[in-house]
Amino acid sequence: MSQLNNILYFSEDDLTRLGINTAEVIDSIEALIFGGENGTVWAAPKAVLLPPDGRYMMAALAAADDPPLLAVKTVVLNPRNSEKGLAQINGLVTMLDSDTGLPVAIMDGNWITAVRTAGLSAVAAKYLARPESSVAAFIGTGVQAKSHLQAYHDIYPLEEIRIFGRGQANINSLVEMADGMNLSAVVCASAKEAIKGADLIATSISFSPDFVPFLDADWTKPGSFSAVADLGVPWIKDTFERFDTIIIDDLEQEAVLPEKLVRGEWVCGDLTGLVLGKCKGRINGDERNAFIFRGHALGDLALSALAFKRAKETLSD
Repeated sequence: MSQLNNILYFSEDDLTRLGINTAEVIDSIEALIFGGENGTVWAAPKAVLLPPDGRYMMAALAAADDPPLLAVKTVVLNPRNSEKGLAQINGLVTMLDSDTGLPVAIMDGNWITAVRTAGLSAVAAKYLARPESSVAAFIGTGVQAKSHLQAYHDIYPLEEIRIFGRGQANINSLVEMADGMNLSAVVCASAKEAIKGADLIATSISFSPDFVPFLDADWTKPGSFSAVADLGVPWIKDTFERFDTIIIDDLEQEAVLPEKLVRGEWVCGDLTGLVLGKCKGRINGDERNAFIFRGHALGDLALSALAFKRAKETLSD
C-alpha cells in the first residue's frame, strides 16, 4: 500500500494480502446491521445511472460512528470493456473519517465489490441455507463465482461444485480454484444440469439491457439456497414464486428504485430483518430459499472498515 498526505491507498493485491476470511466479513456486516438498529450506522439507497448505450453506473454511501468511517463506492459496468481487455466492472472506494470528514483511504473497488457481495450472500446463507450443504452450483464463472466459491468453502462442508457459464478461460480458472480446494468440479452442458440437486446456487451473470432470462426456480431442489447476485437478470422472474422464502438486501433501498427485483408480495423481508430476527430464516429442511439482491452499502462499509482496521494494525506492527 502507498500513502499520500496521510491518505492510504490499497490496491487489489494489498487488500488480498490482508488475509480477511469469510467469518470476519460476516461478523463485520452483522455488527453494522446492529449498529443501524441502534442509530449509529446509516446507509443511503444506491444512486444509479443507466446511459442508453448499456452502461451501468452506481454510487453507494454508508457511514458509522463506530468505527468512525464513511465509505463511498462508485462503480461503472461496461460490457464493451471486454473488447479492450478490461474487466467489465471497475470501481473505487473512498473513505473519510465520519466525524471530521477528512479523507483516510482509497481502495480498489473491484476487490471490495467481489468480497462484499459474497459476504452478503454468506450472511443470508447463515440463516437460509442448510449447514450440511455440500454441492454448489455456479451460473456465471467470473469474479463473483470465485468469491462465492471461496465464501462457501470457508463456511460449508463442500465436496462438489457444478459450473455453467461462458468463456473457457473463466471456466478453467474456476475449475483450477476448486482443484486447489480438493473439490470435485463438474462443467455442465446446461444451467439446468448444474442447478438440479445443488444445495447452494450462486448466479452472477453480468447486467445487459437486452438479456433473455433462462433460469427457472423450479429447477432448484427442496432444501436449497440460491444467492442471486445479478439483479435476477438470468432468472425467469415469474418462477421466483417457487421459492418458499425470498430475502432482499434492503427494503428501504428497494422502495425508492423504479425497477423492482421481485414482486413485493413474494418478499419476506431484508437482510437487516433476517439478522435481527424480524423475519424468519430457514424453518425446515425442505424449503427452497433465496437471497435476491442489488448490493448493500453497509456491506461495502463493513468490508472497507475491516480492511482499513487490519491494515492499520499491520502498519503498527
